Amino acid sequence: MKVLFHDLLKLLGTALGCLVILVASGCSSAPQLPASAEAAPSAPRDYLIGPGDTVSVTVWRNPEVSMSVSVRPDGKITTPLVEDLTASGKTPTQLARDIEKALAKFIQQPVVTIIVTGFVGPYSEQIRVIGQAAKPQALPYRQGMSLMDVLIAVGGVTEFAAGNRANIIRNVDGKQQQLAVRLNDLIRDGDISANVPVQPGDILVIPESYF
Repeated sequence: MKVLFHDLLKLLGTALGCLVILVASGCSSAPQLPASAEAAPSAPRDYLIGPGDTVSVTVWRNPEVSMSVSVRPDGKITTPLVEDLTASGKTPTQLARDIEKALAKFIQQPVVTIIVTGFVGPYSEQIRVIGQAAKPQALPYRQGMSLMDVLIAVGGVTEFAAGNRANIIRNVDGKQQQLAVRLNDLIRDGDISANVPVQPGDILVIPESYF
């Protein structure tokens, strides 16, 4: 009987030890920026036109219908002979082909070229910076953009910022993830390993320091 009681105590002790390990490991886990995101920038992609962009519409041999226009807040443009054509979310080439189709009713075989001269980009692709930035704002995403580029654009952080508690909120496969970033290490210590790539649609949240 004593042997059975001793074995039971030993079994309970082992189980309790495993439970403590599991709880400790679960409590210590924190979302971190994946190592792959630090090493590899996002793949090259075509620029998408967004509201606020300025586009130059050139129709070959038809200067009377060529002009520079701004993309309206509703994402559409209006040019001579073409009214309320959706431009937002399209590449310059796609928009040129759509204008050619619309002009084909009035001009024989129109050839259209689109040049984007003012860049803002679609809302879904902008980088938003909120919290303790010197100039919180939304930024147009540029190919190869990094955390340092974002901080330069917003003028750095305020004296009240808790830079090493900042996070990037990123949409991954339809789910939001919080990824830790180290702004103080990057700005104050010059730690280049903290200069991670950003992706279209990222939200950089810079909290206030507790003291």
